[in-house]
Amino acid sequence: MVKTVVIIGTLDTKGQEFAFIKKLVEKEGLKALVVDFGVMGKPAFKPDVTGAEVAEAGGGNLEILRKGEQKDEAMRVMQAGLAAVVRALYDKGKLHGIIGMGGTGGTSIATAAMRTLPVGVPKVMVSTVGGGDVSVYAGTKDITFIPSIVDVAGFNRISRTIYANAAGAVAGMVKTKVPKPRTEKPLVTASMFGNTTTCVDKARGILEEKGYEVLVFHATGTGGRTMESLIADGYITASLDITTTELADEVCGGVFSAGPDRMMAAARAGIPTVLVPGCVDMCNFWGIETIAEKYKSRNLYQWNPNVTLMRTNVEENRIMGQMIANAANESKGPVAILLPLKGVSMLDSPGGIYWDPQADRACYDTIKANVKKGIRVIEMDNNINDPVFAKAAAETLLKMMAK
Repeated sequence: MVKTVVIIGTLDTKGQEFAFIKKLVEKEGLKALVVDFGVMGKPAFKPDVTGAEVAEAGGGNLEILRKGEQKDEAMRVMQAGLAAVVRALYDKGKLHGIIGMGGTGGTSIATAAMRTLPVGVPKVMVSTVGGGDVSVYAGTKDITFIPSIVDVAGFNRISRTIYANAAGAVAGMVKTKVPKPRTEKPLVTASMFGNTTTCVDKARGILEEKGYEVLVFHATGTGGRTMESLIADGYITASLDITTTELADEVCGGVFSAGPDRMMAAARAGIPTVLVPGCVDMCNFWGIETIAEKYKSRNLYQWNPNVTLMRTNVEENRIMGQMIANAANESKGPVAILLPLKGVSMLDSPGGIYWDPQADRACYDTIKANVKKGIRVIEMDNNINDPVFAKAAAETLLKMMAK
């Protein structure tokens, strides 16, 4: 079977450039399927999916968009339409890799479509913003960004090389066969922070001994969102969510928030899940000079020159306890909550600088008061990093998976 590279772009303003990409892809023995999302004028060559079809898929009309003066409406319609078209091509087996080129607008529309595709599908974006912070465009997906160096506008000594490299990159990715192990182990996600590393390492070892492959995610906002994305895409068998610290950043306005839906992917997927209020004692900010005035009197700790921690208080812990209870209540599958009574982190242990039993208890009591009947809440007289707690977390998950 000949594999297909989907080429997405504005053929009215960058037609020659995309024709060049198409020719190089086909030269590699691959099929090129071109999708046009240009709005301003007629395409330089006939695409396989027209701009009118993309607009219709986005709930709009291309002719009306061309006459209108609201560029934001055209962007919204074409972005929604392209995302729908690209995902449909993938679902029909007509997309094995994808490549786009553009400035900020084109990058925004093209990468929105790329983000609908699963991790592992080759995605290449040649962009004028490729050398900067592309996190907003990449989201949690594996998009390869190639800086265009010069604007994507015509051919010159620089651009011709960049375009050729990009075409070669996506063709090479599509043609490469990923080596597979003899047996595919079921995947389990685990969330970790520096303050819960001891716990997660111990639990991970137990799960791996039982034949599971554990994917560990650093709970820095991006890590949590990526973990949630993989769960939502159906890759994951179970979730060992030991480090829910991103909730603290969501509640307090820290820099490591993973959004209000943190923990919900596992609940909606119905996979076996262990929830632990790990590191909810701390909210993360950048350097101490960035701390808001309202927080300057709080218990602050410079974890390193670039990250400052703030101890969460009773009220913040009540809110996080409610969020954990809500996630457990929404779960369509088996779920258990483990509570370490001697602290939720390395710093929150008897004698530690974040040891605050009253704040911890506010979280625990809120969880117990709000979870549905039948959901297991296991209280253990341990710190989260004690080996016995890590073992209990792993074995609780293993028992739920066995059932």
